[in-house]
Amino acid sequence: MAEDKAALGLAMRFVDEAGSGKRGRGRIELLEKIAELGSISAAAKALGLSYKSAWEAVEAMNNLSDTLLVERVSGGRHGGGTVLTPRGIQVLAAFRRFEEEYSKFLAALRSNTEFGDFYQMIRGLGMKTSARNEFLGRVKQVKEGAVNAEVVLDIGGGQELVSIITNESVRNLELAVGKEAYALIKAPWVIVTAAEPAMKTSARNTLCGVVSRCQEGAVNGEVIIELPSGKSVAAIITNESIKNLGLREGVPACALIKASHIILAVPA
Repeated sequence: MAEDKAALGLAMRFVDEAGSGKRGRGRIELLEKIAELGSISAAAKALGLSYKSAWEAVEAMNNLSDTLLVERVSGGRHGGGTVLTPRGIQVLAAFRRFEEEYSKFLAALRSNTEFGDFYQMIRGLGMKTSARNEFLGRVKQVKEGAVNAEVVLDIGGGQELVSIITNESVRNLELAVGKEAYALIKAPWVIVTAAEPAMKTSARNTLCGVVSRCQEGAVNGEVIIELPSGKSVAAIITNESIKNLGLREGVPACALIKASHIILAVPA
């Protein structure tokens, strides 16, 4: 039962507080279609989404989960595709199992302490930001200085993000070791290198992986770096930089992020 509660709590991250928002319910439907069709492109087509939008939704869900919900597979009769992980199947099953009781669940949420832990999770997804990158993590360390504090956030997979915020923000957000928090990073703030940088930089955070998608626009392009944990970082850089760095799918790359460019947030 404890596993069911945890899986449902995670599913609730993908549904807004009112239960009627397209963003959340659309993500649950996307998980369903991926499970049914075994392909993100087929799932996107079935739901009337662009391939890019579908991948962005998948990347966001994986980043907000402690364990990957969706992963690529290779080989097989059809040459590979995309499937739900056991955790993804569990989350989807938990959501559908409780969906008929959803309205009662929301009412119970306000009066029954058994459901209290889910409330913050639901409100967390209701938060809408302009940040392309959203990571859910747990505070590992808080070190206050004279004015600012250094907060280390464990985002899973052996990876951490370090943020510099004011001491006042630490108090306002009630940040403490063990507390869950979101790290928000705008894509234009992410610096990309073609491989692990040989020189020292002022960027406190270095996340290395492999380019999974690279799409050029009129002037700038979007580069998605998949990390070893399966989570991903999106960066917006110029088309010229993409060419100069030789960025394309499968090329090793690193995302450099200044600690001052990481915004921390907690559910209200």
